Amino acid sequence: MAITEQDVLNALMDCYDPELPVNIVDLGLVYAVRITPDENSTEAFPRQRVEVDVTMTTQACPSHGIILERVQNRLAGVAEISDAAVNLVWEPAWTPNRISQQARERLGLV
Repeated sequence: MAITEQDVLNALMDCYDPELPVNIVDLGLVYAVRITPDENSTEAFPRQRVEVDVTMTTQACPSHGIILERVQNRLAGVAEISDAAVNLVWEPAWTPNRISQQARERLGLV
């Protein structure tokens, strides 16, 4: 079965910003997920290549290396993914408006 964008996002919900008790998906740090078939996979076990665009809350974020490593490691642990690329992007700039309602409640921003 082919992996979906939602499957990737669900996997990335295991990745947390070390400074906040919120995962990077609910923080709105994941900007894009692109999935393409891996032409070297078999019909019996189809695998996909995944490319994810991730941003940080600020360009001076001291945890950016840890967060990117966690994303890469989490995607490497998904059996249906043969290769994962994680791109750090800055456009558009992150704003608190990207935080999910659930995360806002958890952070006391409501």
